[in-house]
Amino acid sequence: MNTLTIVLLVILVVLVAVLIALYFLGKKAQKRQAEQEERLNAAKQTLTMLVIDKKRMKLKESGLPQMVLDQTPWYLRWQKLPIVKAKVGPQIVSLVCDEKIFDTVPVKREVKATISGIYIINVKGMRGKGLAEPPKKKSAFRRAMERFQERTGSKPVK
Repeated sequence: MNTLTIVLLVILVVLVAVLIALYFLGKKAQKRQAEQEERLNAAKQTLTMLVIDKKRMKLKESGLPQMVLDQTPWYLRWQKLPIVKAKVGPQIVSLVCDEKIFDTVPVKREVKATISGIYIINVKGMRGKGLAEPPKKKSAFRRAMERFQERTGSKPVK
């Protein structure tokens, strides 16, 4: 057998093994996520809250209870989380927001939020205008075109 053929066969076997491993790991992660979703939905409740501030912060700077910090795995302690400070009833609390809805949470507005523990699952507006839609990302071509128009003077500078 040619050495090139042997090398290609070894690479093929390694790739097949990696794909099989990724398949089983993906199924396991999907089951874990489904269990987590069930637990969140079992403990969810709807509250009215006034959103004071929202930021992406490290866990230690967020103002979450010490028990939450102790239960967090070591490899996640340096990650920035979407944190929402809100007034729920008479007290001000720090809550962790779902990444999908973080951009739509309005600041300094009263909202109805579905929470599970310290995790905000869903947010609905109370009064006035609806919730702000997240800004759409512009394509690279559109950004370059706007920069070009600003430089040439055909479009006013923001």
